[in-house]
Amino acid sequence: MRQKGLGLIIIALMLGMLLAALDQTIVSTALPTIVSDLGGLEQLSWVVTGYLLASTVSTPLWGKLGDQYGRRGLFIGAIVIFLIGSALCGLSQNMGQLILFRSIQGLGGGGLMVLAQAIVGDVVPARERGRYQGFFGAVFAVSSIVGPLLGGLFVDHLSWHWVFYINLPVGAVALFVIIAVLPGHESRTRHKIDYAGVVTIGGATSCLVLIATWAGTTYAWASPQIVGLGLAAVALLIAAYFAERRAAEPIMPLKLFKLRAFSMTSIVGFVVGFGMFGALTYLPLYLQTVHGVSATLSGVHLLPMMAGMLTMSIVSGQIISRTGKYRFFPIAGTFIATIGMFMLSRLTETSSTLVMSIDLLVLGVGLGMTMQVLVIVVQNAVDFEDLGVATSGATFFRSIGGSFGVATLGAVFTGRLNADMAELVARTPVPPGVDPANIQKDPTLIQKLPEPLAQDFLHVYADAIATVFLVGTPILFVAFLLSWFIPEQRLRETTKAMDYGEGLGATSAERSSLAEVERGLVRLADADLRKDYYVRLGQLAGLSGLPPQSVWVIARLGGKGWVKAADLAERANVSRQEGRPYVDRLTERGLVTRSPDGDSLRLTEQGDAAAERLLEQAKAGLGRLVADWGPSPQLLRLCERIAPELLGADADRPG
Repeated sequence: MRQKGLGLIIIALMLGMLLAALDQTIVSTALPTIVSDLGGLEQLSWVVTGYLLASTVSTPLWGKLGDQYGRRGLFIGAIVIFLIGSALCGLSQNMGQLILFRSIQGLGGGGLMVLAQAIVGDVVPARERGRYQGFFGAVFAVSSIVGPLLGGLFVDHLSWHWVFYINLPVGAVALFVIIAVLPGHESRTRHKIDYAGVVTIGGATSCLVLIATWAGTTYAWASPQIVGLGLAAVALLIAAYFAERRAAEPIMPLKLFKLRAFSMTSIVGFVVGFGMFGALTYLPLYLQTVHGVSATLSGVHLLPMMAGMLTMSIVSGQIISRTGKYRFFPIAGTFIATIGMFMLSRLTETSSTLVMSIDLLVLGVGLGMTMQVLVIVVQNAVDFEDLGVATSGATFFRSIGGSFGVATLGAVFTGRLNADMAELVARTPVPPGVDPANIQKDPTLIQKLPEPLAQDFLHVYADAIATVFLVGTPILFVAFLLSWFIPEQRLRETTKAMDYGEGLGATSAERSSLAEVERGLVRLADADLRKDYYVRLGQLAGLSGLPPQSVWVIARLGGKGWVKAADLAERANVSRQEGRPYVDRLTERGLVTRSPDGDSLRLTEQGDAAAERLLEQAKAGLGRLVADWGPSPQLLRLCERIAPELLGADADRPG
C-alpha cells in the first residue's frame, strides 16, 4: 500500500476512534445545560450510563464479527450507527429520547474503538505498528483531557446540541476515506461467537444498573419494578453461568475467576471506573450550579484530575517497565484515590476553586497509578491461551464499574437532593411564584432567586453533590483493602510494553491472545531497533568489521534477487554516491555483486547465507522476548512472520 494511502487510512481510523473516545467524556460538562433544557435531573446519570453500557457490552461482538466477516464493512457500519445516534441525540426533545439515542451512539462507538485498532494490524507493516499503536494510545489520552473542555466550549459558544452534531462532519470525513481507500481483502478467522454470553451478561448488567438507579428513589426497594429487575438479574446471571460453561469461545471464561489476580483486579478495576466516571459526571454540575461558572470553565477545572491520571499512568508504567515490580501501585493508588474522594466530599458552596483543584489532582493521581497497572497484573497472571479474553475481561469490569458508578451515585444524588429540598421548603418561606419542583428540574433558576434564598438552594445542591463523594469514599477504600490481595509475579517481557493511553479509556479491549503478544512484541522490537541493532545483529551473524549500514544493505537485499541501486539508495534516503562505500565493502568481501552496467545489485551465494544468518538471529531475538510465555507453536510462527518484516525496514536504516 502506498504511504499516502496508508496515511489517509490512519487519519480516518484515528478520527473514528477519537469520536468514540471523546463521547465518553465530552457530555459531562454539557449535562447541566441539557438538564436545564430537557428537564429530568433524576435521569442525568443515564445520559452517560447508556453510552457506556452499550459500547462495553457490544465490544466482544464487534471484535469477533470483524475477525469472521471482515473489518472494513463492519467499521463502515459502526461509523454509520454512531453518526445516526449522534444526529438523533442532537435532535432529542426529552431525556428519554436522549438516553435511547445515546445507547445507539454507544453501540457504534464500541465498534469504532475495537475495529480501528484491529485494522491497524491489517494495513500497517509490523515494523511501523508500534509507532502507530502509540498514536492510537495518544487518542485515548487526549480525549480524556480535552473531552470535558470541548463539551463546555460547544455549550457556551453554540449549544449543547453541537456536542453531538460535531460528530457528523468529522465522522463523514472518516467514512469517505475508509470507503475510498481501505482495502477489503483482509484475512478472516472463523469464530464460534458467544451470542448467549453477550445477551445474558449484557442483560444482567443492565438490570443491575437499573436497580442501582431506581431503587429507593424512583421506586421503593420492595416495589414490583425493583423486585422484578432483581429476579431478572438473578435469572440472567444463572443463564450466563451455564452459557459460559458450554461456549466454545466464552466472552468471560469462568476459570479466570479461580485466579486471585483476575478476581481481585476485576473488583478493584470496577471500583476505579466507579470513582472516575462518578466524579466526571457530577463535578460539572457542582461547578456550574453552585459556583456559577461557565460550561467551558467547568471543563478547565477538571483538567487537574485528567492531567494527574495521565501523568501517573505514564510514570507508573515507566517505573514498572524498568523495575518489573507493580504490586505497590494499585495499593498506593487506591489509597490516594480514597483520600481524594474524601477531600471532594468536604466541598461546600463556599469552597474555593484552588481547594477543589487540589482535591481533583489527588484523585487523578490515585486513579492514574491504578488503572493501567490492573491490566498489567491480569496479563502477567494468565496463560497465553487466556491472555486476550483476560485482558478484555479486566477492562470490561472497569467499564461496567463506570456505568454502575454513574447510576449509583446518581441515585444517591437524587435521593439526598429530594430530602434536602423537602427540608428546605418545610422550614423556609418561598416567595409567590417560586416552585421548588421547577428549581429541582432546572438548577439555573437559582440565579433568579433573592440572595438569601438562593444561598439556601445552593447549599442544598452542594450538600447533595458532596454526599455523592462521601458515599464513594468507603467504596474506594474497599478497593484499597482488596488491592493488598493482588499477587506479584515476575513481569513478562511483552507485558512491559504498555499502551498508556488505552488504560484511560472506558471501552474494553477485544483482541486475541496472539494479537496481545504481537502488540507488545512489535513495540519492544521498535525500541530495540533504534539502539545500534544492526551493529549487534552483524556481530551475532558473523559479520564483524562491517559497518551497520552494510549490514542493513544485506538485510534489505535478502531474498530479493536483482535490486536497482537507485531504488536501494532511495529506500536508504541517501544518494547513490553516499551509499556506494557501504556497498563497496560488501563487494570486496564477496557478499554482493553488481550487474555489468553497475545499475543493479544482488547477494552472492555467500551473501545469501549471511542474510539467512541475520534472519535467524532476528527470529532468535524475538523468540527470547516471548519465551516467558512458554512453548507455543503460535508464538513460534509469530516470530517467523514478523522477523522478515523488521529486517531492512526503511525506518531503521543506519545514519
